[in-house]
Amino acid sequence: MSKSYSQFKAMLAITKAALIAIFRSPSAVVFSFAFPLVFILVFGFLGGSGGVSLRAAFTPDADTSSQLYRIINTIPGIKIVEKSPEEITEDLEKGRLTATISIQKNNKTASPAYFVNLTSSEAVNPQNIQVLKSILGSIITNMDKQQFPDQPTVAAINNNIEKIPGRTYRTIDFILPGQLGFSLLSAGVFGVAFLFFNLRQTLVLKRFFATPISRTHIVLGEGLSRVIFQLITAVVILLIGHYFFHFTLVHGWLTFVELLVLSFIGLMVFMSFGFVVSGLAKNESSIPPLANIVTMPQFLLSGTFFPIDNFPTWLQPLCKILPLTHLNDAMRNIAFEGIHLTACGKQLGILAIWAVIGYSLAVKLFKWE
Repeated sequence: MSKSYSQFKAMLAITKAALIAIFRSPSAVVFSFAFPLVFILVFGFLGGSGGVSLRAAFTPDADTSSQLYRIINTIPGIKIVEKSPEEITEDLEKGRLTATISIQKNNKTASPAYFVNLTSSEAVNPQNIQVLKSILGSIITNMDKQQFPDQPTVAAINNNIEKIPGRTYRTIDFILPGQLGFSLLSAGVFGVAFLFFNLRQTLVLKRFFATPISRTHIVLGEGLSRVIFQLITAVVILLIGHYFFHFTLVHGWLTFVELLVLSFIGLMVFMSFGFVVSGLAKNESSIPPLANIVTMPQFLLSGTFFPIDNFPTWLQPLCKILPLTHLNDAMRNIAFEGIHLTACGKQLGILAIWAVIGYSLAVKLFKWE
């Protein structure tokens, strides 16, 4: 009889039963489908372009000896980025920078002392460009009043802003990957932790041990059900975002498939945290606090709602070691910038390190009974 017993078929039976149970669980549906979709719908209906985020760079030929240059560098509302000309051009094309600022000394006439020229791209929200112009205009006006009262103006801003071609960067292009990433994190941690704890408490695992199925296939069957459910969630979120709110999929279906593969990788990493929480939990009421220790810092600090550049400088190194940060970055790079999964080596490498850490702890802490 043991020879005719199929471990694979038994695993599929467990997967099917567990999948049905997940779909019947209101909390699983809410956290995986409803919660991310609410945010996607809200931000999707807010408008096409992102909010005000002023990141700028000076051109290589900008007059760095001018006082105007020094004052602009001290304005809290403008984050000055220092990169190579090639990287600056790439950031402009992809909407990462609001504009480049060129400060040129006027050697022909006494006034204005400087000319300020802005270069932006079609990918940048026009509102951000106008805000940047207003800030620069305010700086110049204050300089005129304080230091150059007898001159018409110390600098003049060219109203003809040069724009290079670029892809429009919408709010949904930032929000959707963050919400999908958090959905995967929540499912991997909360879903797995509650699942295996309840299987132990209700003696379901003990009943499984009375059958010929191996422990490995029990874990694979239960885990596979969670993977299938979350990939269905990812498909729904991506399709709604793309067809209803124009979420960017640069290479179409190829980008869609790559995002699903990345979702699978992220979920496998996060499931290791769920196994750890399941092993640490003494009772069911202790699972939420333990799971929140893992999920909440990542939800808040991993660029789910806004770039981590907005955080204080001292906090950013912590943000950059969190696995959800790198999953979100990889998703945005693939979806909007057109980078393929094979080019996301840094993000995948850090996720792999977290996977090794997570499953190493899970093996030591996981309990069958």
